Amino acid sequence: MGRIFKYLKARQWLYVFFCFVFVVLGVCLELKMPDYMSKITMLVETPGSEMSEVLKQGGMMLLCAVGSMITIIVTSFFAAKVGAGISKTLRDNVYNKVMDFSMEEIGRFSTASLINRTTNDITQVQMLFVMGLSMVIKAPIMAVWAIIKIADKNLQWTTATAVAVGVLILMLLTLMIFAVPRFKKIQTLTDNLNRVTREQLNGIRVVRAYNAERYQEEKFKVANYALTNNNLVVQRLMAIIGPVMTLISSGLSVAVYWIGVILIENAAVTDKLTIFSDMVVFTNYAMQVIMSFMMFAMVFILFPRAQVSAKRILEVLDCDPRIKDGMGYDKVTEAKDGMGCDKVAATKGSIEFNKVSFRYPDAGSDAISDISFKAGKGETVAIIGATGSGKTTLINLIPRLFDVTGGEVLVDGVNVKDYTLEELRDKIGYISQKAILFSGSVESNIGYGGGNRPQATEDDIKKAAKIAQSDDFISKMPDGYASRIAQG
Repeated sequence: MGRIFKYLKARQWLYVFFCFVFVVLGVCLELKMPDYMSKITMLVETPGSEMSEVLKQGGMMLLCAVGSMITIIVTSFFAAKVGAGISKTLRDNVYNKVMDFSMEEIGRFSTASLINRTTNDITQVQMLFVMGLSMVIKAPIMAVWAIIKIADKNLQWTTATAVAVGVLILMLLTLMIFAVPRFKKIQTLTDNLNRVTREQLNGIRVVRAYNAERYQEEKFKVANYALTNNNLVVQRLMAIIGPVMTLISSGLSVAVYWIGVILIENAAVTDKLTIFSDMVVFTNYAMQVIMSFMMFAMVFILFPRAQVSAKRILEVLDCDPRIKDGMGYDKVTEAKDGMGCDKVAATKGSIEFNKVSFRYPDAGSDAISDISFKAGKGETVAIIGATGSGKTTLINLIPRLFDVTGGEVLVDGVNVKDYTLEELRDKIGYISQKAILFSGSVESNIGYGGGNRPQATEDDIKKAAKIAQSDDFISKMPDGYASRIAQG
């Protein structure tokens, strides 16, 4: 989890500093209020006290309350800025990293998991920063400060507070032991539910064609039940925290007042007022101690799931893509010319497979083995074979969607591994086995084939559509090439 902090930018660290300053200021104001309450109690119990003095102390107490509220609002504002900032940075980094993944890495993580890591997991981390930042800073400061304030008070009261804190810590540790493994499981089960849902939506035509709705419903029910059951266990564990916290804080208040009654009963007449005033102040400070540990409890609720999410995010960011840029076509050709090799330009427009073999990750045998052929400029080559014989696999090796496990693939006489990925794919007109449409217009979808080149003109797009024999039906659409289409 700590490594996530390196993705905080300088401005966000400044916001963290502001959070710290305003939290300290807020704690100072909150811990001042019991002192004013003690003074008011003493004034009320003392005969002949001026009402103006009572109102003065009450006004100071009110100012502290208003000031504390303002510090909370300001702290929440800066915490939200930090949370939103780091979530944006993480989303950008994860998205850019996924864009560099080969099909092998995408297959290893799965599409559903990558979507979940980019959205849900980052949201969990953001929630921890937004809600936890102020609490993580405030809780220890308030706890230490309040403990210092009550340390020199009555030993019986201090002992009662220590027992309450001990019970609270024991309860939190017990809950975390049972809850953390469940939090880890939630993200995996969420991935599985997303995967089943995507399968259902992507394959809806096949599902309906084969009357397989009931089968898919059962698959969804199994995934949904597993996630629901796990969530229920976690929520039941977390639901215990609230009542136990209330029981401990109420029990501590009763204990302090009960001890106070005994002390007042046994004290001299002149000391009764002082003990009563100390009891009121001590109760407030004791509640501040319990409140600080309640804040820790709220952070503990968020932390396990955020920690799991952070680990999953870092798995993506730490993954080293297997397919990387080569040194580039120009540098390779210059190097070959310098060594007196044959001119690479002589093979312009050619594709050659030289004893190529390929095996999918974790597969027991090669998908294709020892394939050799050459397609020259202007030639048409058809690859014929049964379903599953490796035709698509063979084509996917040219733009380096996968890398060969043996032999080499040459484009224009240069090994595809020596190209940068951008310049290699810029040379290839690729039509996937499965047609893909992106949300937008017909025009934007056709122009998508231009890649990083300057935006295609209207004439270029129409020319491409005519070559693909699509111009007639596109022209008949309501808005022609500007017609909107959905993803599919």
